[in-house]
Amino acid sequence: MNLVPLKLVTIVAESILEKKLVEEIKRLGAKGYTIVPARGEGSRGMRSLDWEGQNIRLETIVPEEVALRILARLQEAYFPHYAVIAYVENVWVARGEKYV
Repeated sequence: MNLVPLKLVTIVAESILEKKLVEEIKRLGAKGYTIVPARGEGSRGMRSLDWEGQNIRLETIVPEEVALRILARLQEAYFPHYAVIAYVENVWVARGEKYV
C-alpha cells in the first residue's frame, strides 16, 4: 500500500465564518474539506448556541506548504477578531495523490 505523508489541518471556528473559511482554504491550495458541528468550552468559556450560534470543525488534508499558508492566513486575519483555534497533525494517507 502506498501511503503519503500529509498534514491534517483542523480549524474550530464560529459558524458564521464557514463560507469565508472554505473560500480561504481552497484559495490557499486545499483540494477539499469536511465540516461538522462542534461545541465545547475553552478560554472564552462555554458558548451559548441560541445567543452566539454554533461552532464548526473544519478539517482539510494538505501538503505541508499549504498547511503553513492556511495557518499564516488564520493568524493574520482571524485569530485577532474571532473565536478560532487551529492545529495541525501529521497523517499518512492512502490515495494521497488526491490531496496534492
